[in-house]
Amino acid sequence: MSDERRLIDRLRGLARHPGARGLADDAAVLPAPVGRDLVFTHDMLVEGVHYLPGDPAGDVAWKLLAVNLSDLAAKGAEPIGVLMGFGLTGAADWDAAFVDGLGRALDHFGVPLLGGDTVSQPAGQARVLGLTAIGQAPAGGVPDRRGAKAGDLLVLTGPVGDAGLGLRVARGEIEGPRRLLKAYRLPMPRLAEGRALAPLADAMADVSDGLLIDAARIADASGLAVAIDLDAVPLSDEARAFGSDRAARIAAATAGDDYQLIAAVPPGAAAAAARHATVIGRFEAGSGLRLHDRDGPVPLPGTLGFEHRR
Repeated sequence: MSDERRLIDRLRGLARHPGARGLADDAAVLPAPVGRDLVFTHDMLVEGVHYLPGDPAGDVAWKLLAVNLSDLAAKGAEPIGVLMGFGLTGAADWDAAFVDGLGRALDHFGVPLLGGDTVSQPAGQARVLGLTAIGQAPAGGVPDRRGAKAGDLLVLTGPVGDAGLGLRVARGEIEGPRRLLKAYRLPMPRLAEGRALAPLADAMADVSDGLLIDAARIADASGLAVAIDLDAVPLSDEARAFGSDRAARIAAATAGDDYQLIAAVPPGAAAAAARHATVIGRFEAGSGLRLHDRDGPVPLPGTLGFEHRR
């Protein structure tokens, strides 16, 4: 039996939704929901770029699903299914562990596998994995990154910087609690918070590449400036153990892989948003990103976050 056939046979055990047609067809078929907008997103993971070669295969599967669900969370969408692209490199044991991890992740988030594709890669080449997530949201209620307005508050759903520290733990650069390693390998998309904030938000995004760069992207797309109070950016107790001064907060705000949500919320919705997020800044007329803390203006770091081929 070929590696491809073996993998697809294992995946059939996960594809229990009738729309998946037992992975025996070239397409999945779902009924169109009435009064809902469909939301589509596609993210890829590349070995050595988005995860370390030594990361457990099951954790890589979790992360592949989670980063895509995080994009749905940023649109206030409820996941209804995923399609996966998988590069076969001839490592049958790794593939089997990946499928087991994917099954655990799909069950945890209650999301069905609907189909996808497999391709052969040269042995020893960095694995390339892709996943398309499909979600649904109330018609007309999906926040647009371009929608922030001058005077809107910038809110953040939770602490940042844990995943960046977790990556350093995984690389053996520092020692730290398992929670930091888990933040890097097993991110949790903020689906519930996204659904709660979407009706309040003029714009929303997830923090995938770094708080500063992702906030700046909302401002740029909306034709505005954004000012962030570094002292207001929440840090976990585990992150604070490594420092909470200006340098530590800048490191946390540029590390990425946190998958919190940021949103532009009108001041009148601040009280409702406060049940799910912390105010860390404000959108203003103009352009660019400004930082400050209790000691005054803060110079922008040389890098605001992760960018491919920078």
